[in-house]
Amino acid sequence: MADDLSQRARLVLASVVATYIATAEPVGSRTISKQENVSFSAATIRNVMADLEGMGFLTQPHVSAGRIPTPDGMRFYVESILELDELDESVKQAIRSQLSGHQLNDLNDIFKATSRALSQISRQASLVAVPSPEQEVFRHMEFVRLAAGLILVVLVSKAGGVQNRIIEAEEDISQEELDKYSRYLNDLLADLTLSQVKQRVAQEMAQERNRFDAVLSRALTLGKQALSSRSEGDLLVDGQSNLMDQPEFRDVVRLRGIFQAFEEKSTLLRLLDKALTAQGVRLLIGSESEQSELEGLSLVTSAYGDQDQPMGALGIIGPTRMDYSKVIPMVDFTARVVSRILDERAK
Repeated sequence: MADDLSQRARLVLASVVATYIATAEPVGSRTISKQENVSFSAATIRNVMADLEGMGFLTQPHVSAGRIPTPDGMRFYVESILELDELDESVKQAIRSQLSGHQLNDLNDIFKATSRALSQISRQASLVAVPSPEQEVFRHMEFVRLAAGLILVVLVSKAGGVQNRIIEAEEDISQEELDKYSRYLNDLLADLTLSQVKQRVAQEMAQERNRFDAVLSRALTLGKQALSSRSEGDLLVDGQSNLMDQPEFRDVVRLRGIFQAFEEKSTLLRLLDKALTAQGVRLLIGSESEQSELEGLSLVTSAYGDQDQPMGALGIIGPTRMDYSKVIPMVDFTARVVSRILDERAK
């Protein structure tokens, strides 16, 4: 039925959505009839709005009120009617500037700057899923003897992430021997993610039983110890206070539920994970998130990193009436800037 929506119905739906985005108030037929691009009567508009309500695209919050778009109506508007704006050059420059500062030496600094830039420019809340080290592409591993039986392991990713771990060895190993182990493992494991590195070490250890090479066997044993712990990714949230400025969230109880979801993070991380399997920008509008505490919110996300093997996702979360024509290109552009920065660091 939506495919057969007339041009008149599309115009009315687009006018309701645009007005609702601007005012956060239910929209009446008289308001639509006064707009310059509308050439038919308020009575005709009322009939069209009734049809759109019957299709599930509009709803009337109160008997005497106008209509507001439903999540289905907003989804149809975004996918079939909305024309995306070209991101303003000043916005692009602001994003580039905040993400390419000389002070951003650490990966976490880049992700924090990304979260801050998205929230400040969009005036909504921003989310950045910091990748788990398991997803980072391995560059090299270094063993450093600290004391008898005590070894510092330094794991470095191609993007510049560094993890330090201390492991215990059953025997004292000289630094010269540790250097040999490092060289062997680095040759074996280059250009794999840490998750793949673990699998490769396990495979090599199984094969090593038949080779009786003491050096290789000890290197693999140390490598397995160094990789035994699993590090989870984190979620950076910025700009939550921007939601307090939105009229939809003046209800303190409702706002408290939203903020609690931000604090728990696991719900938002699951939603961001869905962006890792999507091409381009992904939208979750209102109830599509299937999370009651996020009712009335929309999430616009995009993955960043290598297209075939993304490292994480970022996004903007705000009311369902957010200005998608600006938010969608902003999220898309930011994800591409972050991807480029990570790619340059990996070279």
